[in-house]
Amino acid sequence: MSEEAPARVPPPYTTLAGPWREDLLVENSEFLAFAERAETPAQALAQLAALRERYPGATHHCWAYRIGPLQRFHDDGEPGGTAGAPLLKVIDGQGLDHVMVVVVRFYGGVKLGTGGLARAYSGAAAACLRAAPRITVQPRQTLRVTVPFAHLGRLYHLLEGCGATRGEETYGEGGVTLLAELLPGDIAAFTAALQGATRGEAHADLT
Repeated sequence: MSEEAPARVPPPYTTLAGPWREDLLVENSEFLAFAERAETPAQALAQLAALRERYPGATHHCWAYRIGPLQRFHDDGEPGGTAGAPLLKVIDGQGLDHVMVVVVRFYGGVKLGTGGLARAYSGAAAACLRAAPRITVQPRQTLRVTVPFAHLGRLYHLLEGCGATRGEETYGEGGVTLLAELLPGDIAAFTAALQGATRGEAHADLT
């Protein structure tokens, strides 16, 4: 690896081990809370689309997600600030990341008022997230690795040995450049092994 300032190792985060659902009944209105891990905004919105398709007759599909520095929420027709923002506050309050929460409401005929709505939405989300199983995830870091063609097999073997995820590959006149995602704790050992296996002909740098 090149002699540069070491990249900041991304901290671990707590997320959901799998999807979860909790239901809440408030003044005859049903609040169905769904929570699931989401790696990207597109994945979060795909979860929302699936629930819209599953419950087309619902009055509202309110939602929020937190994915690292990215956050977004929506009240879906409820009075402003009574649904989406409370859902995001619950996610952050429970210290979760990479999480999408959708609360599907079926109106029961009794108006809850802005305070009642906020309590119902946040209560449903909080119950769902409290019950959902959690895991701690250590984000991977991406290396750009370049090797001559003669050493490509050795590179693949080393990547497989440390459980790395292979990404895009590009081919040039002298060899192959590929992106690989590794756990931060495996990078030093991998690069040392790569240099030894290729007699110093490989290059690996953090992106």
